[in-house]
Amino acid sequence: MKEIDVVINNQVGLHARPATFFIQKANEFKSSIWIEKDERRVNAKSLLGVLSLGIVKGASIKIIADGADEAEAITTLSELIESDFSE
Repeated sequence: MKEIDVVINNQVGLHARPATFFIQKANEFKSSIWIEKDERRVNAKSLLGVLSLGIVKGASIKIIADGADEAEAITTLSELIESDFSE
């Protein structure tokens, strides 16, 4: 199991469009992936789960991956967040 702490820096946080990008990317991996914020953990492959965390700009979250491609998943998803979801 791998995990990393990241800070959300884009204007709208992890809401709607950025959340959709994140979930689509997370679904490319075989590993189980979760997002944790304030002691709550949700499936990072679930739009409703991610949106339910109410992640705003400046929020610190933990990305957790467990599975065959966990290291690649953590790296890719943290880079996506650090790029402010730019394509």
